[in-house]
Amino acid sequence: MATVVDSRASQSTPVFDADPDAFRLHFNRTSFEFQHRLVGHPLFELPRLLELARDTSRDRPKDLYYDAGNVRVDQRWDQTPRASFSVEEALERIENCGAWIILHKADKDPEYAALLNQCMAELQTLIGLDLDRVMKVQEIILFVTSPLRVTSYHIDRECNFLLQVRGEKTLSVFDQKDRIVLPEEELERFWSVDHNAAIHKPEHQNRAREFAMTPGTVVHIPVNAPHWVKNHDNVSISVSVNFQFRDRMLANVYRANYALRKLGVRPTPPGRSGLRDLLKSCVVEPAVWFKNVRNGKPPWS
Repeated sequence: MATVVDSRASQSTPVFDADPDAFRLHFNRTSFEFQHRLVGHPLFELPRLLELARDTSRDRPKDLYYDAGNVRVDQRWDQTPRASFSVEEALERIENCGAWIILHKADKDPEYAALLNQCMAELQTLIGLDLDRVMKVQEIILFVTSPLRVTSYHIDRECNFLLQVRGEKTLSVFDQKDRIVLPEEELERFWSVDHNAAIHKPEHQNRAREFAMTPGTVVHIPVNAPHWVKNHDNVSISVSVNFQFRDRMLANVYRANYALRKLGVRPTPPGRSGLRDLLKSCVVEPAVWFKNVRNGKPPWS
């Protein structure tokens, strides 16, 4: 049963309940489930989320996304119907407006930042890694979802821990190493030119692990593990605690392979040859640096 956190509870109360040995065995290799203690936390009540949404809309509009309407599992994110009303109205009408609301970088707010720091400290202990050494950025993302909404099939570059705080939904997660589900060509496009490159294949749904997300459930989603979500007939509030690894070589190898495939070459996937991977990364790295600088981004973003 999920543990309810009183609003007066000390931050020293652990957030996660997990077996460290199993955690280290499966971390970033496969999806798995454990538990959290944030059910009932005041930071995830709708009035507080409305306050955060208003602040985000005013101060950091690029960190706010919301849409409304029917969405298919195989629908690209850049084809989803945008809402014709404000995010405040979306939250006020969340029971019946068919909305999906994403609040990126919630940790820009000091209260959520404190929670993120606690979560990351606990995850570092569970993982057994010095995360400051291996991660590039960390973040809390909040999701508020209307009843029966679908979050379409996709992959992410983040290493993700998805916490269910309110409501129930079904999360389908596929093996990121399953090349029947996720071919090399899709990974190459994802890391090079198209964040919507992963294509849902309904005939392979039986290859997914399906998690019943109830309040108090956490599911770990490894980097590039394909997934999609079906919300049940309730309002859902979920929290993503995630980070990106510093390692640039994997992305660079996929970018090199994308270019080689366009030239008619069948490239060797990453991980098969350390020397080839290093050479590909060394060739691609200057081009990535120049492109980012030209576009006003950090050189190694």
